[in-house]
Amino acid sequence: MKKAFVFPGQGSQFSGMGKELYETSDLAKKLFNQANDILGFNITDIMFSGTDEALKQTNVTQPAVFLHSVVLALSLGETFIPDMVAGHSLGEFSALVANKTLSFESALTLVSKRAQAMQKACEINPSTMAAVLNLDDAIIESICKEITESGHIVVPANYNCPGQLVISGSIEGINIACERMKAAGAKRALVLPVGGAFHSPLMEPARVELEAAINNTTFNNPICPVYQNVTASAVSNADDIKKNLILQLTAPVKWTQTVTQMIADGATHFTEVGPGKVLQGLVKKVNPLIETISA
Repeated sequence: MKKAFVFPGQGSQFSGMGKELYETSDLAKKLFNQANDILGFNITDIMFSGTDEALKQTNVTQPAVFLHSVVLALSLGETFIPDMVAGHSLGEFSALVANKTLSFESALTLVSKRAQAMQKACEINPSTMAAVLNLDDAIIESICKEITESGHIVVPANYNCPGQLVISGSIEGINIACERMKAAGAKRALVLPVGGAFHSPLMEPARVELEAAINNTTFNNPICPVYQNVTASAVSNADDIKKNLILQLTAPVKWTQTVTQMIADGATHFTEVGPGKVLQGLVKKVNPLIETISA
């Protein structure tokens, strides 16, 4: 029996997140206050009592979800004994603190820089994403390739679970793709309310900026493997983890493949650490027999 701990990404935020932790744990209070100092603004005010709109700002959302997840993991103390970890997109940074590859301070600094770099990239190249439901991955990949070859960037971005793949690209490209996906038999092809084409070549300016920051950050060999978005396999070498983290911004999140591999490697229990229960639902869609809980 192996325990897998998984960490959510952007989109799981909600007003009031982390407030109970702050009020009931001295360690949590210390870490949240430390985060305010590192970020240079009181993110706790926005997390605990801010509007949903304020929480949707990328420079707030990403550190907020990261903080909620990591503070919760660190507050678990001796009950937090992972055999393996993984995180969905942003959640990979939370996972890397949980398995001690990165320090809390270093990871939060990187998450903040990542959010700012992604925001800038979105402003350079107006773009978006769409969720495609109940269409074979191979068909989606083929349609994306055809549209990209015609001059509009569209790529698979998030392999979330069987029957749910998010695509990413230029606004015009995504609109064309949605029509073609529906014509090809997709149950739905829905443009998402996001600020840009995450996990696509349009994030290249952000990748370059984040690469410099990552290369100046100390990465330690972890206490347990991390299953990274880029490889969907267990990684334990600090240099390899760093390389994959740099590639992550412009590469797809292979979540379906990651969960499948973790189960193949012996994971029998998945604990979601952070806001929401999105990842538990995705794990169940990969394998309904796996036990999932919230931390």
